Amino acid sequence: MPSAASSAAPAPAPAPAPAPAPGPRPDRSPWRSLRHRGMRWWAGANFVSNVGTWTQLTVQNLLVLQLTGSAAVTGLSVSLQAAPGLLLGLAGGAVVDRWSHKVTAAVCQALLGAVALVTCVLVALDRLDLPVLMGLALVTGVIATVDGPACSLLGNGLVPPQDVPSAIGVGSLVHSAGRLVGAALAGVTVAAFGTAAAYAVNGLSFLAVACVIPFLRPAPGAEPAAPQPPARKGRAAESAAAPEPAGGMRAGLAHFMGRPRLVALAVLNGVSALFGRNYSLTLVVLVTGPLAGDAASFSGVSTMLAAGGIVGAVLGARLRRPRVRLVAALTVAGALLQVLAGLTPSLALLLVLVLPMAVAESVGDTAQSTLLQTDPPARLRGRVLGAWSTVRTGWGLAAPPTLGLLMELLGVRAALVVGGLVIALAVGAGALTHRRRTLRPTPLGSPVGPAVTPELVPAA
Repeated sequence: MPSAASSAAPAPAPAPAPAPAPGPRPDRSPWRSLRHRGMRWWAGANFVSNVGTWTQLTVQNLLVLQLTGSAAVTGLSVSLQAAPGLLLGLAGGAVVDRWSHKVTAAVCQALLGAVALVTCVLVALDRLDLPVLMGLALVTGVIATVDGPACSLLGNGLVPPQDVPSAIGVGSLVHSAGRLVGAALAGVTVAAFGTAAAYAVNGLSFLAVACVIPFLRPAPGAEPAAPQPPARKGRAAESAAAPEPAGGMRAGLAHFMGRPRLVALAVLNGVSALFGRNYSLTLVVLVTGPLAGDAASFSGVSTMLAAGGIVGAVLGARLRRPRVRLVAALTVAGALLQVLAGLTPSLALLLVLVLPMAVAESVGDTAQSTLLQTDPPARLRGRVLGAWSTVRTGWGLAAPPTLGLLMELLGVRAALVVGGLVIALAVGAGALTHRRRTLRPTPLGSPVGPAVTPELVPAA
């Protein structure tokens, strides 16, 4: 008779553990930021503002030229408007970190609207002379040093961090669309109502944005803005409860200079600006010179640059958490395309090269802006953007004369080739140096581990 043990049924093998369900795929839609109501309102307001801005800009330089008869004075008016970004960028960023982004952006938009409307009245009454014109340009530049970082941080604070590239890409598309509509509207407006009407349109567009800002609400998951000082309760309580955050302007500059990735972005931006990215300058010389084209030919090149910028903005909006190495790779790609453009034998081939050049530039700009607006802690972002404004304005003022001198000395073809090779070699040397530092062996007996820690050199 079989024993109980032998007659018992064998124990079933344990069922294999079910494989974990795959997580949801990251959303890479370029339009994902528009799923948030606040961002939709902000994008619409920015479109209105860009239409007004480009309506005014389309006729502004012509107005200055008519008033003065001097191209040099026209250029000076542009420089006066840009100069505060070089001198007061950190101060403007400190203001943005000190006060509510909503309040700061709304006040700046209202002030810019008031300047445009004052200019409108002066033009309509034929009272706008050169000193007043220069003064208004300077005031606009000062306000813009605060308005730029305030509006950037306000808009990107409406969406979760992973949707910031989409918000920046949508902003780039809004800028391009506003430029097209504004240029067309300028012609119709000036023909029907005169030059003053262009300034009126711009002033009203700024006021429209100022009216929208108080109703914007951040989406769930959006990073909170930097802590703001409490309501005023007397001088002693205020000084104890609301010290100047993180050490003022110096802290923003120290943070910028102490972050290798931010310094790397500044170097990448400077090298590419000095040796090639100013395509509106270099390509017009190439088209009308060695390629024997005319104004219509360069118009076709400009159209391809604009189309590439739009394509790049859409592609850049698909990013989630870009790194410095992506910006570096796109910088090298643009530089090598620039070399090919310098060697191109025909206008048709140049048109083929221009599109990917603009795409690389646009995607790189989106990745760069995302890093600048998400890497610093919230309490310092305004000052970091202010420091970036100073750096970018400096490169922007130095680049045109540098490129012009290079083209005078070498010719436009050689300038494009040499400039592209300089950019590529500089980026390669920087990448090699960074790699050697991160792979440096740990000194024997070192109590702190690797010679370069992840906190000091974050992943690019």
